[in-house]
Amino acid sequence: MAAPIIGSNEDGRPRQLIDMTIDSLAEVGFVGTTLAEIAGRAGVSAGLVAHYFGDKSGLLEAAFRSLSSRLRDNLIVRLLEADGPRARLQAVIDANLALEEFDQRTSAAWLAFWGQVLHAPPLGRIQHVYQRRMLSNLRHALRQLVPAEETAKLAAMIAAMIDGVWLRGALSGWTETDSETARALLTSFVDNHLNTRPSAPTSNIGTRHLVSPVNPATGEILARIPVTTPAAVDSAVALAKTAQRDWAARAPVERGRVLRRAADILRARNDALAELETRNTGKPIQETIAVDVLSGADCLEYYAGVAATIAGQHLDLGAGAFGYTRREPLGVVAGIGAWNYPLQIACWKAAPALACGNAMIFKPAEQTPLTAIELEKIFLEAGLPEGLFQVVQGYGETGRALTSHRDVAKISLTGSVETGKAVMTDAARRLKAVTLELGGKSPLIVFEDAALDNAVSGAMLANFYSSGQVCSNGTRVFVHRSILKPFLDRLVARTAALRIGDPLDPDTQIGPLVSEVQMESVLAHIARARHAGVRLVAGGQRRTEGALAKGYYVEPTIFEAADDRPAIVRDEVFGPVMTVLAFDDEHEVIARANATEFGLAAAVFTSDLARAHRVIAQLQAGTCWINQYNITPVEMPFGGTKASGLGRENGLAAIEHYTQLKSVYVALADIDCPY
Repeated sequence: MAAPIIGSNEDGRPRQLIDMTIDSLAEVGFVGTTLAEIAGRAGVSAGLVAHYFGDKSGLLEAAFRSLSSRLRDNLIVRLLEADGPRARLQAVIDANLALEEFDQRTSAAWLAFWGQVLHAPPLGRIQHVYQRRMLSNLRHALRQLVPAEETAKLAAMIAAMIDGVWLRGALSGWTETDSETARALLTSFVDNHLNTRPSAPTSNIGTRHLVSPVNPATGEILARIPVTTPAAVDSAVALAKTAQRDWAARAPVERGRVLRRAADILRARNDALAELETRNTGKPIQETIAVDVLSGADCLEYYAGVAATIAGQHLDLGAGAFGYTRREPLGVVAGIGAWNYPLQIACWKAAPALACGNAMIFKPAEQTPLTAIELEKIFLEAGLPEGLFQVVQGYGETGRALTSHRDVAKISLTGSVETGKAVMTDAARRLKAVTLELGGKSPLIVFEDAALDNAVSGAMLANFYSSGQVCSNGTRVFVHRSILKPFLDRLVARTAALRIGDPLDPDTQIGPLVSEVQMESVLAHIARARHAGVRLVAGGQRRTEGALAKGYYVEPTIFEAADDRPAIVRDEVFGPVMTVLAFDDEHEVIARANATEFGLAAAVFTSDLARAHRVIAQLQAGTCWINQYNITPVEMPFGGTKASGLGRENGLAAIEHYTQLKSVYVALADIDCPY
């Protein structure tokens, strides 16, 4: 039999036939899936199907390889994004039990294949590769988590549980479990098992002693910063605990004056700090000089004014008593930052915490640690007592030292969903408060009556600003079918005109991604979408001409997806990648917009304000815009719902997350005692 021809035809016919084979397996089963059946579904001759795949066995082998390749690509993306061995272990679980592996179509096809692997050697070989890959990835992660003699056995146990929970769910028609429940079950099993087993020898872990941030435009190392040791974290917490008592006793207006002076210093040093932020993040200087530093200053200034207004409530309980509440600081709190807005995030966390009378220990992302160091100096210069804002440096281990510390009362994290779950698990052991600002896959909806150029502007800001590395980005752009073509025409033309280059050049609009790892992750998402047959409208390549070859540049990329099934529509990419999808009516687009595990942000573009408010009210998102995108004034609370997080940053809402409420009953009469 001739080898099947896969992906050699520019019209995508083999891909179409494979998709129809998977549909057929789901609908009529293995026996009913014949060359004639697939030919009939595609409206072509059986001979053409045979031309590409030889016979039924070749067709089924190609379909099985397609499913297996999709799973492999999904896993690669997750592994690239994983930080540390536990996260890599979770990546294997999440990829194999992802939502797309649980839909009826895919699961029926997998079941059809598993039923034939013992009788069809080509399918058996694919299944063998699948199992070997899973075990290899599990063992690789486990080597750094458990003793060497435990790795093979535990890897086999986890692999068996992954396959077993999926198979039981599939055979029950998904009435017994779903993707989220299955992943939670495996995650709980792994956590419980790791917590009751001795750790891997330290020599296997490869302790990291330095943080070495890199300029993403050139690849040069900017600094070598010692990692804060566990003992130094303990000392920082002890110092913060002592300093916080005096700080909490000060008049709130005095705390506000310190924050205001810090805001003034930030503004005075805007240019220098913006340049440092650009060198460390790769973001264009035209962004950092206008937004990153000044938005941090705005936040400090806002909470400087709020500090003196923090108050409880008086409660009239009649002639015999009254009550009141007090808002009191939590004590020592920890902030863990992300690498996309390092200085802004540090200010968003520190300002309300300090205004409320807390001390904060802040760990910046290891990729972008530099401006947090400067912020600590600025706070001291502004008169903040030593110990009230301290920066610790390091990787996940340093963050874990904070989240598990007995004297840290609260954690505020900006990061990924998986990191958020890990932080919440640590916090739960000591019942710490958490604020989690996590990932998103936000919808941006363009109705037929929208101002088209304004909508295109919103879509570009929602996808290409900061090279697409914004958690709230509107990466699912739903456009009414009647205006899809003119929208795409204008979008593609304006995207082609964007200037990619040296981020220190004031004319540059698109800089590099923050790291080589992030670039490879984004390129893997793009490659997976192209492999799945999603139409690439613009971009999609790494830029390497001239000086760009030293940096981590990816072109602004636009896909047009026919439906919501491709991974590029569902997964957070965190790069300059937009997916445009057509819709036909309001009810449809609301349902599709909400069909995601995330709920961080959303936007509606329309001239009909009644419809705008009606639609916004039905969107499951914590932060929304009407005819605008990604504008985040500090006065407005910011945060998400569902897997996008808990709590809110900014606005008066943040005060509730950095204080605890005390209720006081005051008696004005003698006790009426029946004893």
